Amino acid sequence: MSAALSPTEVPAAIPRTTLAQLIDQLGPRTIAAIGPADASMAVTGTEFLDIADEIADAAGTLLLAPSTASLSTARLAAVAAAAADAGAAGLALKCSPDRVGAIAAIAESTGLTMLRVADRISWRLLDAQLTHLLGESDATLSTPQDRGAEPLFAVANELAEHFGGSVAIEDLSRNILAYSSVPGQLIDELRTHGILARRVPASPYNDDQYRTVLRSDHPIKYPRLGDEEPRVAYAIRAGAVPLGTIWAIDASGDGPVTDEQAERMRRASALAGAHLLDDLRAHATSQRPREDRLRTLLTGIDLTGTEFAELGIPEEPGAALLAFDVPHASPTAVAQLRSTVIRHLVLHRPDTVAVAHRGRVYALFTAGDTDEAVRAAQPLIPLLDRLVGAGTLIAVADPVHRSGAVAGARELADRLLEAAADDPQSGAGRVVTTSSVRPRLVIERVAELFADADELSDPALEALSADPSTRRVAETLLVWLECFGNVAQTADRLGVHQNTVRHRLRRAEEERGIRLDRPDRRLAAWLQLRATGLAPA
Repeated sequence: MSAALSPTEVPAAIPRTTLAQLIDQLGPRTIAAIGPADASMAVTGTEFLDIADEIADAAGTLLLAPSTASLSTARLAAVAAAAADAGAAGLALKCSPDRVGAIAAIAESTGLTMLRVADRISWRLLDAQLTHLLGESDATLSTPQDRGAEPLFAVANELAEHFGGSVAIEDLSRNILAYSSVPGQLIDELRTHGILARRVPASPYNDDQYRTVLRSDHPIKYPRLGDEEPRVAYAIRAGAVPLGTIWAIDASGDGPVTDEQAERMRRASALAGAHLLDDLRAHATSQRPREDRLRTLLTGIDLTGTEFAELGIPEEPGAALLAFDVPHASPTAVAQLRSTVIRHLVLHRPDTVAVAHRGRVYALFTAGDTDEAVRAAQPLIPLLDRLVGAGTLIAVADPVHRSGAVAGARELADRLLEAAADDPQSGAGRVVTTSSVRPRLVIERVAELFADADELSDPALEALSADPSTRRVAETLLVWLECFGNVAQTADRLGVHQNTVRHRLRRAEEERGIRLDRPDRRLAAWLQLRATGLAPA
């Protein structure tokens, strides 16, 4: 096992990631403590534990133990005791529910934090997610002297000299990547706190402000608010893809953004965008191939059959596809939608991959059934309303078990979104499944059958619906069929007298020869009337 820094060797000025922070960021559906836990324990790294090897110095290391399921309770207790003596931050394992009590007792007796990993989470994905989280923490330690960040600090300083106030360049996670250090620049307590923490302080205004800035094509001016000095903000983009934001305190006051200020912001955004895009190319090489694989799956073209394996998704239990649609979304909003979806889904579904495709966003992750996918999608609704736009619909296609079925799932998800949008009164809700809009899907498919086969249509019903003078007769007939032949209910729904209903039904029979004396005739008539687009009153 590789050596790790002991707590005494970690510089005091360096913020450390604790077990509590890791558990919180991964979420209880991924990992949870069993028994007593030292939440303040700092984690410096992860290591896979081979129970056949002796545990050497493991100070601050979170040990991942895939092979402990077969161990007896006594043997597991001995391993935990050895890990505690070596200074490990904790031991992560998978276990059956009936062993939770015994493992909790081991945690209490050894003083080592025991973490239970969800069965659906692969060890490889867990290790990748932990490494990512620990790496994000390390990234906040970067100083202005870091060679890779120098261009951003230069951009911030140049902008600060023009605005007269402190400038911060941030990524989409609201981490401060660079800041200005011009002598005499105006700065307030909020910006000072953000620079010290290298992250934007929490505020009830944050979500709305960042959403507005990222969706705007022009710099946004926020006037003085309490102790906060006036600010000018502008999005950093690569094409339509948002990469971050620039915030400049404006020492000139609350006046409108001048043309020169706007031009300076645009130039700074272009320079920062080029740097962030290069950084994205250098550090996101592992994510890009996954996105390319998903795009291949969505189109169903040139499949190799190994796409699921390359994405780290097992064919069993399968994969669920989510489709996200924002009404009248601009390309910028779609890019922001994808960023928000991947950022929040991956916390609980580390194997998630998401792409923007034809104005919508699609996300794929491991799920055994539709209900599991719906539970993952539901918490996103209020978040997307705040950050992207109100009215977002999410379609959940049933899980698929092979690469070639994803394109069909995408087509189904598109139909679900269109069905929900066309019939907002259907009661399908914001998370749409096949079962919630199945009647609408049946009518659509029947309409296709009638359009492709003339012999299926009754000419008399077709003429009744097409003739404006008998349109109300057709509507009455449809409602009467839906009321199972109850004249009183039909009259009540239409708001007419019962005799009016009887008169219209006689017209349909006597003038058009429409006979509804058998159940199969009534069923065929109802399907044809609905397929023509006639809606019930």
